[in-house]
Amino acid sequence: MGQQMSSQIPGFDECLGRARTRLLQARSSEGHWEGKLSSSALSTATAVFALHSALKASIEVLNRNEIEGCIERGTRWLVEHQNDDGGWGDTTLSFSNISTTSLCWAALSDEGMAWQEAAEASKRAEAWLQQRAGGLDAASLASAIIARYGRDKTFSVPILTMCALAGRLSSHKSSGWEWVPQLPFELAAFPQRWFKWLRLPVVSYALPALIAIGLVRHRCLPTKNPFARPLRGFARQRALRLLAQIQPESGGFLEATPLTSFVLMSLIGASEIGHPVVEKAVAFLLRSARQDGSWPIDTNLATWVTTLSINALAINSSFVTTMTDEARNQLIDWLLNQQYRVEHPYTLANPGAWAWTDLSGGVPDADDTPGALLALRALDPGSPRVRDAAIAGVGWLLDLQNRDGGIPTFCRGWGKLPFDRSSCDLTAHAIRAWLAWLPVLPDKQAKRVARAIDRAVDYLERRQRPDGAWAPLWFGNQHVPDDENPVYGTSRVLKMIEALHKWGQIEPAILARLAKKGAAYLWAAQNSDGGWGGAANTPSSIEESSLAIEALAGLPDQYCDEIERKRSIDRGIEWVMSASKNGSHFPPSPIGFYFAKLWYFEELYPLIFATGALEAVAAKGKR
Repeated sequence: MGQQMSSQIPGFDECLGRARTRLLQARSSEGHWEGKLSSSALSTATAVFALHSALKASIEVLNRNEIEGCIERGTRWLVEHQNDDGGWGDTTLSFSNISTTSLCWAALSDEGMAWQEAAEASKRAEAWLQQRAGGLDAASLASAIIARYGRDKTFSVPILTMCALAGRLSSHKSSGWEWVPQLPFELAAFPQRWFKWLRLPVVSYALPALIAIGLVRHRCLPTKNPFARPLRGFARQRALRLLAQIQPESGGFLEATPLTSFVLMSLIGASEIGHPVVEKAVAFLLRSARQDGSWPIDTNLATWVTTLSINALAINSSFVTTMTDEARNQLIDWLLNQQYRVEHPYTLANPGAWAWTDLSGGVPDADDTPGALLALRALDPGSPRVRDAAIAGVGWLLDLQNRDGGIPTFCRGWGKLPFDRSSCDLTAHAIRAWLAWLPVLPDKQAKRVARAIDRAVDYLERRQRPDGAWAPLWFGNQHVPDDENPVYGTSRVLKMIEALHKWGQIEPAILARLAKKGAAYLWAAQNSDGGWGGAANTPSSIEESSLAIEALAGLPDQYCDEIERKRSIDRGIEWVMSASKNGSHFPPSPIGFYFAKLWYFEELYPLIFATGALEAVAAKGKR
């Protein structure tokens, strides 16, 4: 059956060859992949406003001409990329939303930017906000922004802070700061290891925002509480010291433009213009600006797209001939150099894991670590140095597993807010990585892995929806209710079931139940054009179609209706081949979620995922 899946589609082999060649050619001169993240209106707005704040503060060490040039180019980019409805989305392909539109409106508020095009863009934004928020008054804006994020203050408070700094929340009766919730920056005075017990109102990675935004809110509208006020005064210097300690060498917190911009504008607003964090943050923003005036959400996802690329190519056994020994060894060396060998100063993560980027602002996480482990297994199945690195990475993931059996992103046990909880996509990815290295692990660790897999599978059983789908954490779809992407999540879990079946230690009835319901969901979600979007009846994309094809192609035969699978995969392959112009054109879609549901697209995603799908179908045909 697998042989027919590819050979009966005219041009399949040529399409696979072109996609594979394009992916290999996308490597940097250093031999790995770097990719290119989409430009972001939200990032550009926050960077423009933060740099303008630095300029107005007259910080002596700054190059005024360089900053003025960045501000002008960034402002023009915002004006030129405003959506037709008057709002802005996170990417140039995204729907307008309240967060990004509010921030762009705030960025255009300064009198120094009041040239005609900017003024007109601001008026169009006001009309959009009037309609969507119910008004431009502080109460309406604050309510609409807070409603988008619920009790998670990770992003709502920074947005309101920038609006307050820009004067967009003020009136003749108030400064507007009363609409900005006070973040408890004084908690930073406690030992970092206590943070998960302190019920912070922001997620684990947002500590810099907690400190800087808490400080500016306290300075602009101090509490009248006789106990809290002196406590915050006492904690101020300690919080600032911690902020300096966790700022990476690059100056960019998490390598993220929005987070770094929020910290910078808040410190300036709190009159901390001489603090060393300020100068390094400005330097980061200037360095990360693009020539067209925009900023991406992050500098790069180099480690992530490199491991995705390797793992896509390695699906087919022909991978051993796809790269030279020199190229593979170069990638091994590069990946091993990205592994954290000491405790991370930001999250206090143990050694042994990988972040999404090769730059200093990365933080070890539970998606990039499995990706790196799988890539190393494909590149080198067992030399001593790679095996030692794998043992450390496997152990790091084991230590991260939550009590519910699932795997969170950064920190075990936080679990209160969405981007700190266990998630299905991360859990499935961790299981695949554990299984890949299980045969060569020390006996004691291998037994831990077996127990962890049992618990993780139990978690995924509980998380499967009645329709058979699983929802992911780090990918979404703007056409789906609640911005979810069950096609992505289900595809990733079904990929894990393929690995569990080969292991043979999970009860077959359990795997059959999970797989059949998951496959049925994907079949039901397939569009009439043959492709997939984030869910049923959403526009097809190369990314989501490719992931669904790869998952279905890899499922063991006994978990599928063979006729249904062949028909579904053939239709999907035909759609991907057509959409990619037979492997020569790979337009991206905004399916990526960054922190706090900030959308992005990555130019390499459609190429990587399509290559993986084509390789999976070709591999199925050889078996």
